[in-house]
Amino acid sequence: MNLTLAKLHATGNDFLVRTTREGDAPISARLAAALCDRHTGIGADGLITLGPPTSSGADCSFRLRNADGGEAELSGNGLRCLAWVAARDGFGSERSLVVDSLAGLHDIGLARDADGMVVAADVDMGAATFDPQQIPVLADSPFDLTATVHSTEYRGDAVGMGNPHWVLRVDDPELARVVQHGPRLEHDDRFPKRTNVEFAAVEDDHTVRMRVWERGAGETRSCGTGACATAAALHRRGLVGDDVTVCVPGGALQVRLGPTIRLGGPVVHVFDVRVDTERFAR
Repeated sequence: MNLTLAKLHATGNDFLVRTTREGDAPISARLAAALCDRHTGIGADGLITLGPPTSSGADCSFRLRNADGGEAELSGNGLRCLAWVAARDGFGSERSLVVDSLAGLHDIGLARDADGMVVAADVDMGAATFDPQQIPVLADSPFDLTATVHSTEYRGDAVGMGNPHWVLRVDDPELARVVQHGPRLEHDDRFPKRTNVEFAAVEDDHTVRMRVWERGAGETRSCGTGACATAAALHRRGLVGDDVTVCVPGGALQVRLGPTIRLGGPVVHVFDVRVDTERFAR
C-alpha cells in the first residue's frame, strides 16, 4: 500500500495527516507507531485520518492514533492541522469546516493568506466537564486530586475535554519533572483510560504557562485539549478570565471560555511525503 501523508504542526504539536475515501484500508496501530517514530520513521506526535463524514451536517471526519499507535478521542491541535489539509482537498467552505470526531461535531473557522492557504484555525472544542464519570476518573470529586512521585507532591483537577486531563498546579513549568513523572501520572489507577497531564502556572488573569505529558505520546511542545482543560480548571477557581493565552514550548494558544470553548492558533504545513508501506515495513 502506498500512503500519501502531509506533515503539519500547530505550535509545535506535529501530526501526519492521511486523506481517505470510501473503501480505503485503515492504518493499523503498528504502522501508525512506526510512521510516527522519530528515529526510524517520519516522526510525529500522532497520525490523523481525514475521511468522509460519518455524521449528518459534517464535511469530513477526524480519527487519531497517538505516537504509540493507540486511538485518541480528540486533539485540538490535530483538528487544526486536519483543517489545513481538508481545505486544500476541497472539504468545507472558504472560511469554515465542520468535522466529526469520536467526541462529537466541531465547527472550525479558517484564516487564509493571500494565496488562499490556511495559516490559522480556531475550533469549537465543546464544553469542559468536571463530571467524574464523563472524564472518566474513579473519584467522588475531580477536584484537588493528589499524587506523590519520587517525594514530589502534586495537586490538581481532573477535566474532560472529550479526552481525560489532569491539570496540576506547579510553581514553574520549566522546572517541573514532566518527563520523569509524567509516565507515572499518566497511568494513575484513578484514570481507567489513562490521562493527559498538564503542569501549569498562572502568570496573570489572562496568561498561563504550561507543559504537557500527553497520553500515548510523551511530552509534546503543545496540546490543544490540554490548553482548554487548563484554562477551564483555572477559570473555575477564579484564577483567569474568559480569554486566556496559554503559553507552551511551541508557541501560544488562544482559549476563549463560554458555554463551549474555542481554541485558536497558527497552522504550518511542513511537507508531503509518499510512503511504500511494504518497503517501509522491511
